[in-house]
Amino acid sequence: MKWQDFIAQKKSEIIFTIILVALVLFFLPKFLNFVELRDGVILPDPILKLFTPVNLTWLTFALIYVSLISAIIYFSTKPDLLFTALQSYAILIIFRMVVMFVTPFNPPADSIILNDPFVQLFGSGEILTKDLFFSGHTATLFLLYLIADKKYLKFIYLIFTIIVGLAVLLQHVHYTIDVIAAPFFSYTSFRLVKIFKNKIIKAIK
Repeated sequence: MKWQDFIAQKKSEIIFTIILVALVLFFLPKFLNFVELRDGVILPDPILKLFTPVNLTWLTFALIYVSLISAIIYFSTKPDLLFTALQSYAILIIFRMVVMFVTPFNPPADSIILNDPFVQLFGSGEILTKDLFFSGHTATLFLLYLIADKKYLKFIYLIFTIIVGLAVLLQHVHYTIDVIAAPFFSYTSFRLVKIFKNKIIKAIK
């Protein structure tokens, strides 16, 4: 569907999505600051004990930014996919805030801080260490895999998801459970959006 047709037919969806994303992005930084200031527990993780941490910050963010930029460029040509991505991501963030609220974790004791190079170069963003369960980086890349409708993109995003998931574990940024759980929350967010849209279509018909 072309943009002009999408805008003409789905004005309500566009308005709803913009409001939803705006609200989520407004509350997320405040929530993350709250999480960062509270004390939590350090989880025993036998997997992390198998290896010493390695700094893979640049690899992690290189894959994340390549994925996000490519997704924005591709999805911008397909408004249905773009709005599905925005809606699913908003639901995913809501899930993260809910589960982080009930799981106050401290990072692994030997964690190497994951500095976002872009934020450090061009902004003054605070470094977060306690936004742990579940892994947002892993979840976001897996969400792109679910939404993409081209096999080559799906393959790339899936490989990048695996690499980033392993990278944050090797850097001891996340616990193993953070990474394992991430794709399940991505899938749930994506399916909820699809189910909701299908019910609306059936109701209209």
